[in-house]
Amino acid sequence: MPDTIQKPGQDFEQTLDESASEVASFEHTKHSGIERVQHMLHSNPAAVPLIVLILSLIIFGVIIGQKFFSPFALTLILQQVAIVGFVGAAQTLVILTAGIDLSVGAIMVLSSVVMGQFTFRYGLPVELAVLCGFAVGGLCGFINGALVAIVRLPPFIVTLGMWQIILATNFLYSANETIRSQDISKAAPLLQFFGEKIKIGGAVLTTGVITMVLLVILLNYILNHTAWGRHVYAVGDDPDAAQLAGVRVKTTLISVYVCAGLICALAGWVLVGRIGSVSPTAGQFANIESITAVVIGGISLFGGRGSILGMMFGALIVGVFSLGLRMIGTDPQWTYLLIGVLIISAVAIDQWIRKISA
Repeated sequence: MPDTIQKPGQDFEQTLDESASEVASFEHTKHSGIERVQHMLHSNPAAVPLIVLILSLIIFGVIIGQKFFSPFALTLILQQVAIVGFVGAAQTLVILTAGIDLSVGAIMVLSSVVMGQFTFRYGLPVELAVLCGFAVGGLCGFINGALVAIVRLPPFIVTLGMWQIILATNFLYSANETIRSQDISKAAPLLQFFGEKIKIGGAVLTTGVITMVLLVILLNYILNHTAWGRHVYAVGDDPDAAQLAGVRVKTTLISVYVCAGLICALAGWVLVGRIGSVSPTAGQFANIESITAVVIGGISLFGGRGSILGMMFGALIVGVFSLGLRMIGTDPQWTYLLIGVLIISAVAIDQWIRKISA
């Protein structure tokens, strides 16, 4: 007598199970390639903007020719995106926590105005005036962070209001007066330190560009290899889970906004070196440009995912498009059109990566 008795319908059920297994196996094989790409992009968020940057360089190089790859042209791109790189670094820290800071540009300009006015209006030593500018930037960041973390107001509303307040304060305090480049170079050349040029063959760099690259490298290390950096990602990914894991969510949020304010103050100092003067009307679109660099750089607006290197690649992409289209001789509006397409595409890719990863 056999050990098992075949029940009626068992052959049919077994056949269904085997068919289902084959279908599942087929579907898994069919989508495994897409899943591998998705997981690669998820674990390397800077990969997409890097690929876009390389393709942009190749395309414009083919259209324009060797002139586009000259050391002067390539370093000119770096000079053009220097300010965006600094402000984008500050914006990156905030967006990684699932927030947004619309006041970064205003903080940058106010800090530069304070540095200039404290030097020329009150006669303070330029070194002390620079420190006062950093103090103002850090204070603005602290106010943003306290309102977001302690009062629990939405970051968009807080920084939108702070943008208006700081902008008005900037114009009222400075009386809309510009401190001329000639006066600064004579009385306080330290304010123009980051505008000093360094020539290496045909390449022309500035101390501001070099500082921007070093800052991005430093922040990349901090975000990926320190406890504070891991806390920033954890807060952006899931603040409740981060709180349960022992992360001081409020303290981390405040520290992020303070760091962003200090970086904006540094950007204000670099801005003086870049344009040569202290102008209350400079950098009016820095907040939008920083968000553009962050989004094109593959940093998720939902927080918890992204790389500051991606932000740098995003800023460079904008610089490549701006210079390339200008060298071709096209209407400048094409630059805005293509950048708009890149922004929407970057957000769509981020949504796709998040959906498949879930």
